Amino acid sequence: MSTATATAAATATTGLRLTARGLALGHAGHPVLDGLDLDVAPGEVLTVVGASGCGKSTLLRALAGLLAPTAGELLADGEPLAGPHADRALVFQEDGLLPWRSVRRNVELPLAIRRVPRAERARPVAEWLALVGLDGHQDRLPRQLSGGQRQRVQLARALVGSPRAVLMDEPFGALDAQNRAAMQQLLLTVRERLRCTVVFVTHDVDEALLLGDRVAVLGGGKVAALHDVPRPREAAARTDPAVLRLREAVLAGLS
Repeated sequence: MSTATATAAATATTGLRLTARGLALGHAGHPVLDGLDLDVAPGEVLTVVGASGCGKSTLLRALAGLLAPTAGELLADGEPLAGPHADRALVFQEDGLLPWRSVRRNVELPLAIRRVPRAERARPVAEWLALVGLDGHQDRLPRQLSGGQRQRVQLARALVGSPRAVLMDEPFGALDAQNRAAMQQLLLTVRERLRCTVVFVTHDVDEALLLGDRVAVLGGGKVAALHDVPRPREAAARTDPAVLRLREAVLAGLS
């Protein structure tokens, strides 16, 4: 990786603490989540798994400030979380790139929304494109990119504003195995540089164990189980007996 990327794009941030206390989300009388307690430490990677419809994406939207609780508290660094904020970036399975904007202009969009002068956007955008392996693609349109490349653009767009928390809703679920593995490794590399907090929703238990410092299993409207993940964080560690036991425990919690 070139030394040009080891500047603003690689500057460490202080992760955001995210806390839920007695959180209820959903329609009144029919909550998807009810009485949920969770504390995500600054700089932690928390992966979230659970059966379909258990509220994984609902929780993520609430942490992003897009969904207000019907009961309980939702806090960011101990203060009430009220609405979206530049400190929290959201990454979806669908890349959501604007088809008429070039790669460069898609990545710079968060900075443009924050009214960062155009002359000040060029450097961080170029650094992030280099960091995600898209140096030289800045003038291409989204339709000229592969699915994996589009997700790299989305990741760069999410991180260019140096958020303190990144909220990811099954972002690699639509990718083939090779691109998925590459994006998982890229996320780990980027996160080590930024030290931001990551909440990563996935249906893939192996992905959850590879990426997470802890794995939260949702069920019954609450956090049914919370597991620490053994290290090292490497694909080869999947055959470690401790990881295999944890995998079985997580799978049992999903049944």
